Amino acid sequence: MRKIVVALIAVMGVVGMMQADGMGNGGMKKGKMMPKNYRMVPFAKAQILQKGEDKHYCVKCGMTLPMFYRTNHAATVDGNVEQFCSMYCLIEEMSAGKKVTDVKVVDNTTLKFIPVEKAFYVVGSSKPATMAKKISKYAFGTKAAAEVFAKKFGGKVMRYVDALTIAKKDFADDTAAKKMRQAKAAKRGGQIYKKLCAPIERTFATAAEAKSYIRLHKLCGGNLKGKALQAVGLYLIKNQE
Repeated sequence: MRKIVVALIAVMGVVGMMQADGMGNGGMKKGKMMPKNYRMVPFAKAQILQKGEDKHYCVKCGMTLPMFYRTNHAATVDGNVEQFCSMYCLIEEMSAGKKVTDVKVVDNTTLKFIPVEKAFYVVGSSKPATMAKKISKYAFGTKAAAEVFAKKFGGKVMRYVDALTIAKKDFADDTAAKKMRQAKAAKRGGQIYKKLCAPIERTFATAAEAKSYIRLHKLCGGNLKGKALQAVGLYLIKNQE
């Protein structure tokens, strides 16, 4: 039985590296297995601006940053640099009453971070959203590049302030959907944890911290990655609430 579970987790890990954990309008296409995760870039091409053992994970939701890199944002929060998988998670941090400054976003042309004030966002394209139910947001360093993207994939070109306004308007609905999705993932994570993981006594502030701890100490046989690891991280957070 254990061998079957391990094999299942390995498959889930591969799927997790191919498909997004975040919400969005990307989905299964008829006659195909899994769509490629458009937001993902190789780890070597992803700029990771934050520090620490869990630096490869979004500080709010715990999702792996390179897997959602094309929608990544970053900011200085209470004096420390934090990186987010999405504008949604950036807004969540802003809503926590912390001092958020020097906000940056990934330029989808160069894959480098640029100040949001210099960015041109394409909002509502056919490419998948991250942590939002429907409306995707991709940033570019030039208006020309944004217009080319919008012409090909749809959406409206706008500046950061306008994109942020739209995201804030949808924040409550996106949060409700996120909680439902994470609750289901946490339930799966509990099943995986009980079958594969050594008991973990300590508590964690974030899913990112939990995931990093599991990987560093190989507490689940070293087999967890992608969606399976995310699910266990969410379970550990929910289980200690």
